[in-house]
Amino acid sequence: MKTLRWKAVLALAMTLMIGALMGWASKEVTPEEVFVEQLRMEYAVIEDEAVALSEAPEAPAAILLVEPSGKLVKKTGKAIIDYSNTNDGYVMVQYTAKTSKRLKVQVKGPATTYTYNLTAGKWETFPLSDGNGAYQISLFENVSGSKYALVQSISHTVTLKDEFAPFLRPNQYVDYSAASAVVAKAGELTEGMIDPMKKVAAVYDFVVGNLTYDTEKAAAVQSGYLPVLDSVLEAKKGICFDYASLMTGMLRSQGVPCKLVVGYAGNAYHAWINVWSEESGWINGAIFFDGKTWQRMDPTFASSAKQSKSIMAYIGDGKNYTAKYLY
Repeated sequence: MKTLRWKAVLALAMTLMIGALMGWASKEVTPEEVFVEQLRMEYAVIEDEAVALSEAPEAPAAILLVEPSGKLVKKTGKAIIDYSNTNDGYVMVQYTAKTSKRLKVQVKGPATTYTYNLTAGKWETFPLSDGNGAYQISLFENVSGSKYALVQSISHTVTLKDEFAPFLRPNQYVDYSAASAVVAKAGELTEGMIDPMKKVAAVYDFVVGNLTYDTEKAAAVQSGYLPVLDSVLEAKKGICFDYASLMTGMLRSQGVPCKLVVGYAGNAYHAWINVWSEESGWINGAIFFDGKTWQRMDPTFASSAKQSKSIMAYIGDGKNYTAKYLY
C-alpha cells in the first residue's frame, strides 16, 4: 500500500497561455520595437488583484536566500530594479524615494502578466514563473484611481539554471525567509525524511489537521493582502491564500519544489498547490491514494470540510480547477 500511495500519476503542470506579447507574432514588428513603443506610453491602467480565497469554502535543504546583488541593475532617482539573479528565478525591486502613492510592479513573461503591490523603501522579490524567455519588469506609481504612471522598466531574456528555481526560493507571496517558526516546524515534521513525497504528506497532514478556515478574516480581507507565515502558524487559522502559502513555504524550506497556484475552484477565486517529485515530475492533481483514485492537494477545502466524502469528491481529479497564476 505504501508503494501505491507514493506513486503518483504524472501530470503536466498547467501552463496558461494568455497569448504572445502584443505585436510579436507579426513578421514586421520585432520584440525590441514593441518594448520601445511600450516605454513611450505615459500611463497604464492597473486594477487591484482579488484575494484568493476570501470566500469561505463550500463544503533539509539549506534555506535558499534571495539578495539584490547589484550586478545587473537599472537605477533612477526613484527606484532600483535588480535583475542580477534571473537565472535563479527571481528579480528584486525597491522604490527608494519617499512617497505616499500606491506602487505596482508588473512582471510580464512569455505567457502571463503578474501584477504586485510594492511598499516604498523595502526590497521585494518577485518570481519569474513563466520559466525561460523574454520578460519585461515595470514599476508604476499611482496617479489617480486605477491610472498609474510608468517609473521605470527593463527588458531581459531569462535562462533558468533549472525549471524549479522560481518554485524553491522565497518571494513576496511565499516569504519563508522571514518565518523562522515555520521553517523550524517544517524541519520537525520532515526530520529524517529523504523521499520528497513523504515530506509533502507530513506537511499536508499537519496543515489539514491543525488549521481552521477564518471566516471573519475572509469577510474583511482587502486587495493587497499578503500572508505572514509565522502569524498564520501561530493563529492556526486563515483563508485559502494562507493555507497554500504556509504549505508552500514549509515545503520549499525543506527542498521540495512547490507552486502556489491561484485560480478558480468552480466559481470561487481560490489558491492551492502543485508539488514535484523526482519519480513523477510535477504533480498538480494528487496527494494521496484513497484505494480508488488519487486525490487533489487542496489543504483549504480538505481542512475546512474535515475531509468529508463530498468535498474530497469535489477536489477529485482536478476537473473543477482552473489555474490562472503560479507563484
